[in-house]
Amino acid sequence: MAENDDDSCSVEDEEHTNNNNNGCDKEEEELSVPRGGPIFVPNLVGSLTSVLLFQSSIVQELQGLEFEVSSSSSQVLDEDISVDELKILTEEELVDMAIKEAFKDNEDSPNLLPIPEEPSDEGRSKDHEASNDEACKKKSRKRKRMKAKNHDLEETYIANVEHVKRIKEKQDEDKAAVTLHSFNPSSKVNDCAITSSRTIDRMKPLRSASSAVKVKSSSIQGYVPVHYPEVALSIEVYHNARKWVKNQEFLVLGQQTLTELRDKIYCLTDHVMQKAKQHDPSGYFLIEDTLCNDLRDPSAVDYSEPIFDWLRNSKDEAHKKWEWIAAGGLQTKQKAVVGDVTGSQLPHFRAVDMHKTQFCDLKFRLGAGYLYCHQGDCRHTIVIRDMRLIHPQDVQNRAAYPILLFQLKPHIRKCYVCKIFRATQVTIDDKWAQENPCYFCDNCYYLLHYKDGCLLYDDFSVHEYRHD
Repeated sequence: MAENDDDSCSVEDEEHTNNNNNGCDKEEEELSVPRGGPIFVPNLVGSLTSVLLFQSSIVQELQGLEFEVSSSSSQVLDEDISVDELKILTEEELVDMAIKEAFKDNEDSPNLLPIPEEPSDEGRSKDHEASNDEACKKKSRKRKRMKAKNHDLEETYIANVEHVKRIKEKQDEDKAAVTLHSFNPSSKVNDCAITSSRTIDRMKPLRSASSAVKVKSSSIQGYVPVHYPEVALSIEVYHNARKWVKNQEFLVLGQQTLTELRDKIYCLTDHVMQKAKQHDPSGYFLIEDTLCNDLRDPSAVDYSEPIFDWLRNSKDEAHKKWEWIAAGGLQTKQKAVVGDVTGSQLPHFRAVDMHKTQFCDLKFRLGAGYLYCHQGDCRHTIVIRDMRLIHPQDVQNRAAYPILLFQLKPHIRKCYVCKIFRATQVTIDDKWAQENPCYFCDNCYYLLHYKDGCLLYDDFSVHEYRHD
């Protein structure tokens, strides 16, 4: 969905583990937060679901798997599982195996049987005197049987050697096939094999997906254990101006309130409004048909009231806008082919208090873009990217959540004059500046605009620059 051009930077959140019964752990500890979840696919939006529905279905699935594993392990396997076919044998092992197979029926006689030599003339004359013709015939038949047996052993040995040779050739072919699909860093990349820029752009959001975020335990007040089963949500917050740039990503528990997430969201607009002494504590999340208003502060304004007034007083306009949203913003020419979207009804919107609403109370779609609005008209897209169960490798202290998994690196501008120091002031419509707007460090700004402590001219506007 969003393309993240910046590398992720680790932010140290705090986490306490309860090694003792009193819940106190003075030693500092680092735990790795695993990054689970599906592979990123653009425009992939799941069906309407909820934390409780996911939790019940996944727990039921796990119970079924445990029952299947326990029932199968209780049964005695009739046949042993052999992995000999997966073993890569050396040439010496293959030759030894061929010899053993050739002589497995004649273990006591591993060598070829000796064939008796023909007796000499002198011996034949002596045997002629000691035996008759019948004894000579028996010896002749015995020699023939020995020759036939030795011939059979030779053929068996040759056949086994040929079999072992075929095994060796098959192993060489398998090795060659595996080499074709393996990564060889020394090999040259062909021009046709260069990944397209489109594929690279799609893979950019996955840069930090395989890296684990370390959470350092330090000064979190209190310890609240996480009870199983608990669901963890990966929630992305996007930039208010650069709509498709991810600004932050959090790991939030399903039992946490929406205000716990809102208090962790960083936006430069909040700091600007505080500096101008015009900070507005109001705000809301719009998730599906639910407007979650932050009314913790007595001076907060219910942002949902004008929205409901507009829905009541401008039903036709609201219905047309909703049809356009449901159709995905089809253009006029596309509508001429596809046709108008009919039968779409406005959702029955409702308003709830943000500090009283937990994520498990809401229905949402994984991958869908929802709205976070604050400071009057500062809008952010939020996406619930992933949902999974908490497991032992996760941080087991509820007080550490929401955990910041990703923070966009700030874009720091340097002074346009010296090109060395960071900018602290920005001027607009400055006649002596080389750019409009123009960024200055403190030294360059005062050298250009002041003399003997007096401002040289004032027909421009100047603002304090904060890194966005």
